[in-house]
Amino acid sequence: MFKEKALNVLLFCSVLTVCTAVLQFIYPDVGYLYGGLVAATLLTVFLQNDNLTKLFGVISLALIGLSAFYPHEATGGQLLLLQLIFQAIIILLTMIAVIYIKKIYGSLENDQQQVKALFDNATEGIILTNQKGEIVLINPAALQLFGYQREELLGHSVEKLIPGRFHHVHTGYREGFYKKPGNRRMGHGRDLFAKTKTGEEFPVEVSLSFYKQKNEFFVIAFLVDITQRKEAERHMVEQKEQLERVTEEIRRLNADLENKVEERTVILKDALQELERSQKNLHEALNKEKELNEIKSRFVSMASHEFRTPLSTVLSSAALIGKYTHTEDQEKRDKHIKRIRDSVKHLNDLLEDFLSLGKLEEGKVQTSISVVDLKDFLEETVEEMKPVLKPGQEIEVKCTGDDLFNTDKKLLKNILINLLSNAAKFSPEDGQIHIVANNNQNQLTLSVQDKGIGIAEEDQHHMFTSFFRGRNVVNIQGTGLGLHIVKRYVDLIDGNISLQSRLGEGTTITVELPDLRDR
Repeated sequence: MFKEKALNVLLFCSVLTVCTAVLQFIYPDVGYLYGGLVAATLLTVFLQNDNLTKLFGVISLALIGLSAFYPHEATGGQLLLLQLIFQAIIILLTMIAVIYIKKIYGSLENDQQQVKALFDNATEGIILTNQKGEIVLINPAALQLFGYQREELLGHSVEKLIPGRFHHVHTGYREGFYKKPGNRRMGHGRDLFAKTKTGEEFPVEVSLSFYKQKNEFFVIAFLVDITQRKEAERHMVEQKEQLERVTEEIRRLNADLENKVEERTVILKDALQELERSQKNLHEALNKEKELNEIKSRFVSMASHEFRTPLSTVLSSAALIGKYTHTEDQEKRDKHIKRIRDSVKHLNDLLEDFLSLGKLEEGKVQTSISVVDLKDFLEETVEEMKPVLKPGQEIEVKCTGDDLFNTDKKLLKNILINLLSNAAKFSPEDGQIHIVANNNQNQLTLSVQDKGIGIAEEDQHHMFTSFFRGRNVVNIQGTGLGLHIVKRYVDLIDGNISLQSRLGEGTTITVELPDLRDR
C-alpha cells in the first residue's frame, strides 16, 4: 500500500513537471508557471528518498534555465534575467526545505519507534488514562496480566480492572491525584488488588506518573503482580508465629525447670536470648528483602564493571613493575605505582559510597545541630578539595547574607564535597567551578555550578535515584550513588535539592536548607 502511494506521488510529480515544461514553452512570457515546478518539488516530501527531491529540484532548475532561450516578446532582457534568478532561488529553497522537513520527520519517526518498542516490550504492566479515568493505552504485559484483549479495555474506565468493593474509594483517590499530581507509589500502609477478566483478584504494586499534553491531563500507571511476594510474606509471618509459639513453650519449660536444675535454666536462658536475636535479625532481613531485590541487579552490573577495571589496572601494573629491575627503570616503576594508587583510591571511593548508602538504609546516620560559620566553612572545604582537582581547575566562592547558620555541619560538608567532586570529575581541565551561598531570613541557598559535559534532559529526573548514571558518562568512573546519597543527606536536614543542566554547557545543583536553630 505504501509503495503504491509513493508510485502515485512520483507519477503525479512527473506529470506535473512535464505539463509545466510544456506550458513554459508555449507561454514563455507567463512568469507564474514555474509554480508547477515548485509544487512538484514540494510533493516529493511524501517520498522517502531524498535523491528524488534533488532530482526534481535539478530538473526544475534545468527547465527554468532552458526557458531563458525561449522567445520572449513582452519581457526585457534584464527583467527576464531577474525573473529567472528569482524562480531558481525559489526552486532551490523549496528543495532544501523539503529535504530538511523529511529529515525532521525521519528523526521523529525513529523516536516514536523507540518509545513504542519500550512500551510494547516492558515487563511491567503499563496503563495510560485520561483525566476522566478512561484507558487510552495499555501495553501487552498489562493485557496478559488481566487476560483482556486490547479492544475490550480501550475507552473503558480504569475501575474495570479493580474489584467492585474498592470502586468508590479508588474514585476518590483518583480525583485527589488529579488535583495534586506527582510521581508516587500507591498503597502506602494498605494492600492493593486488581481484577482479571475472569473476576480473579490478585495483589499488585502500582507506581503513578503524569504528564500534560495540549492542556489535557494523562496518568501513567505501572503495575507489578506481587502475588509471589505476598505469598512469601505470608509464609514468613507463619514462620514468625511458629517461632513465637516455640519461644513461649521454651519459656514455660524454663519456668518449670528453674526450681530443679539451675544449670539447665542458664542454658535455656542463653538459648532464648539467641532465639530472640535470631528473631530480630529475621525481622530486619524481611524489611530489607524488598529493597535488596530491587537494587541487586543494578548493583551487580555496576560493581562488576567498576571493580574489574581498577583491579585489572592494579594487576597489570604490579606485573609490569616486577619486570623493571634496573635503576634506570625507576620512572617506569613510578608510573605504574601511580596507576596502582589511583586505582586503589577509586576502589576506596566506591567502598565509601557503598558504606554511606548502607548507613543511610540502616538509619544509622544521626543529625547533630551546631552553629556553622559559612565563610570559614566554605574556605575550609575548598582547601580540602584542591588535591582532587584536575590541572588548572579552580573553585570560586561567593558568600552573601548572614555568616552564621544552624545545621548539621558534618552532613553539610558531605553534601558540598560530593557536589564539588562531581563538578571536578565531569569538568575539563582549566575549568571554573562556582560556589554561590546566600544565607538570608533563616534560609540557606547553596549552589555548585560547573561548565562540564552536562546531563541530558531525559536523564535529569533519574539523577537522584541509586545506581543511575547518565548515558553520556559511560567512560567516566563512578557508582551512580553520589547524588542519591546527597539527596538522602539533604532530606535528613529538612532541605530540598534541584538540578539544572544542558548537554555540553554544564550543570548547576542547588540545595535549599532551613535554619535548624529550634530543632
